[in-house]
Amino acid sequence: MITAGCDLGSTTAKAVVMENSTLLASVVIPARLDPVESAKEVMALCLERAGLGFDRVGSMVGTGYGQQQIPFVSRKESEIVCHARGAFFHHPTARTIIDIGGQDSKVIKLDERGRVVQYSYNDKCAAGTGRFLEIMADALGIGLADMGEAGRTFKEKLTISNQCVIFAETEVVSLVNEEKDPGDILNALFRAMAHRVSSQARSLIIESDVVMTGGVAKNAGVFEALGLSLGVPLKTVTACDPQINGALGAALLAQEA
Repeated sequence: MITAGCDLGSTTAKAVVMENSTLLASVVIPARLDPVESAKEVMALCLERAGLGFDRVGSMVGTGYGQQQIPFVSRKESEIVCHARGAFFHHPTARTIIDIGGQDSKVIKLDERGRVVQYSYNDKCAAGTGRFLEIMADALGIGLADMGEAGRTFKEKLTISNQCVIFAETEVVSLVNEEKDPGDILNALFRAMAHRVSSQARSLIIESDVVMTGGVAKNAGVFEALGLSLGVPLKTVTACDPQINGALGAALLAQEA
């Protein structure tokens, strides 16, 4: 059975096409101003990459920030359920999922069957999201994709004390003006972000295995800092891009339709 998942986020749109348990294709694109266009474009690209037409897909599930704007899906599921399903597919031992997206962060507790038993959702504060990294990358004049490696080590252990993005950006500008090493500043930013997310995670009882998903999971500096802040080893989705985890979960749920 061929199924598809479409995850329409605030900053990116993701699509996955699967045949049973095999991933046929996946695509991530920047979100367009029109969410309907985002959904149509990302799914068309994904089906093209898979060498399939819409008529070959038995079922499609939509999820994400803009799920209500996806016109072609069979049904819609919450981000929480989709991310849980995607992570559990790769890691059946997962009991805690931490997903950091463009403008929100989620902590999800699972039982031994992969069912959601508890979760925490933050979309009010940008400090623990990908948007925080984007703003700081601009302030430092560094590419977002280059941040992770650049901030993994430090010479001087700096501190970013403010959790608010606006004030944290001011701190970063001050550190730049003091001619502090960019790598040291980045390392401080990663630790500040990890502290914010780990505080959210501790609102639940953290149980191993802990799996990190979402686009920020590809940032090695944040990944390492979060593991240290939580005091537990982190896993991520290594068989595919962790950014497509929600769309993957949607495609898997489509098999159950």
